[in-house]
Amino acid sequence: MSTQEMHIEIENLKCGGCEKTILKGLGTLEGVTDVSVDQEFKMVSLHADPALRSSILEKLQDMGYPEKGSVEGLEAGVSNIKSYVSCAIGKMS
Repeated sequence: MSTQEMHIEIENLKCGGCEKTILKGLGTLEGVTDVSVDQEFKMVSLHADPALRSSILEKLQDMGYPEKGSVEGLEAGVSNIKSYVSCAIGKMS
């Protein structure tokens, strides 16, 4: 499996609690390494096989941090609520 660097612009990134949640969540995915979060640019960077991209995007969305522009309407509202919960958990852990 070959890996490449990926950069994913995300929604709902607010603080260090969000960052901790993202780092922990993506760290559970096999084949994903070197995860970093840039709060200023709302960007997640990592190394993974390109075939894992859809799993990575699904994990981010499940945590409330969908790829920028990928959700709208009610789904965007639900993602925003999930991100607040994830953020609070990240701050407490």
